[in-house]
Amino acid sequence: MTRFPRGAALASALLAFAPALAHVGIDPAAAPAGTTQTIALRIGHGCDGSPTVAVRVLIPQGVHSVKPMPKPGWQIALKTAPLAAPVSSHGRTINEGVAEIAWTGGRLDDAHFDEFVLRAALPETPGAVLAFKIVQECESGTHRWIDVAAPGQPEPKEPAPQLRLTPRP
Repeated sequence: MTRFPRGAALASALLAFAPALAHVGIDPAAAPAGTTQTIALRIGHGCDGSPTVAVRVLIPQGVHSVKPMPKPGWQIALKTAPLAAPVSSHGRTINEGVAEIAWTGGRLDDAHFDEFVLRAALPETPGAVLAFKIVQECESGTHRWIDVAAPGQPEPKEPAPQLRLTPRP
């Protein structure tokens, strides 16, 4: 058995997880299709040391009944758009929904992380992968977490967080 000094083991562990820390996280990463879920989008850093001052999330097609969670110190703005197909929910037909959420006016220092939370009804498409494209604006700089790799391609530099839809249990 090979033993590493504590410092070397810690450095190896941190390097192994460094790419994961550089992305916007999503929780959960998988959820049953056709259910309503609370989704947390985790911003882990600013832009090269600059604090985050706005987070904009594009809602994937098929996701409806979207409600953002308020954050103290931040304002919420919603953009709506017609749904690709009407949805029946609680005895009524929904033809329009939230297409984008923007949290603005707050300040998230680069040394901290935070979650931007929404609740949404997911489409009835087990096996689908939903990309929540995010633009993170900082006092100086921007991250565009909007890229989705094609199957078999390497992960992009700024990947969109993705939620995989599973069959209902």
